[in-house]
Amino acid sequence: MRTKNVQEVLDESDIVWIPASLIRNSSKYLNPGDILVSSANSWNLVGKGCWVPELKYRASAGGFISILRGNPNTVDFRYLYHWFVSPQTQAKLRSYSNKTTNISNLDHSRTLATEIPLPPLEEQRRIAAILDKAGSLQKLSQSAITKLHQRLESSFRRLSTITACNCASKRLEEVVEAIIDYRGKSPEKSAEGIPLITARLIKEGRILGATEFIAPESYSEWMRRGMPKQGDVVFTTEAPLGQVAQIDNPDVALAQRLVLLRGKSKELDNTYLRFALRMNSVAEQIRKRATGSTVLGIRQKELRQIEIPLPALEVQRDFARLALAIEGEIQRLRQRADSVQALKDSLANRLMEE
Repeated sequence: MRTKNVQEVLDESDIVWIPASLIRNSSKYLNPGDILVSSANSWNLVGKGCWVPELKYRASAGGFISILRGNPNTVDFRYLYHWFVSPQTQAKLRSYSNKTTNISNLDHSRTLATEIPLPPLEEQRRIAAILDKAGSLQKLSQSAITKLHQRLESSFRRLSTITACNCASKRLEEVVEAIIDYRGKSPEKSAEGIPLITARLIKEGRILGATEFIAPESYSEWMRRGMPKQGDVVFTTEAPLGQVAQIDNPDVALAQRLVLLRGKSKELDNTYLRFALRMNSVAEQIRKRATGSTVLGIRQKELRQIEIPLPALEVQRDFARLALAIEGEIQRLRQRADSVQALKDSLANRLMEE
């Protein structure tokens, strides 16, 4: 197992196999209930841990990984896991880390010296069961979200099949009336004024509230490329690449690394376009046309060549209505998962302090 396998749940999708002869110490084989710890990583990930379930094969840990193994006589393994991955413990571990230029290293001696609240074993099991139940609720929400995404992708694939038979797939430049690329020197910021929408505010199909503003006198000059209209599609060209949302309030300024797309009214529905750009078949085209050694980005001339299935306008609108309904349900489930996470963290703090 390597650092990439240490996710919220142990990631077994990418395993490196080695000869068993290299493992000379049997204690280095993973046991169910062990906690795999990322001991050398970027600062925000050092100390990250995941539970080791019952595996169908023998496994060990590679470089930059530590194995935390509880003593069954004094600690319940699930209790230890919940304590270790709690936000408070994770923050402590990061504060202990030794930073180099790009990598932080876990301070094992300080980590092992960290005190853990330790009620009797039966109480530990009770606490772990409560936190496991909260975790199960989160998993149910995530499973439902995954199924909704699959439903949306399946609906889009059916559209793609129909339009492919009718030769109705078109390049983006053929079906938009405006592709406005906001580049150049950053606009002058001010404490208040016109809200500035940056790439980091485009997330999960929504535009988050602006935290930066530009002076009204700078607005006209910065937005001379083109003013947004309600319903226009905003697309991030890099960092992060391919995030999409629609303009609700046109009285905003758009920052660098954003492109504004406006469909031709008789050919392309903007809401359909927003969802189409997020579907796997289209997103894969975007990734393939992106360039950059450290930060992937796509140029406007490449974005123009992206092809999207183009059924009849009414069919586009039917898909958009379905997609909006699914998106609303996904947001509701995410909010529920976030609420459960907040409750779980609060319970962990309270139960482990008692």
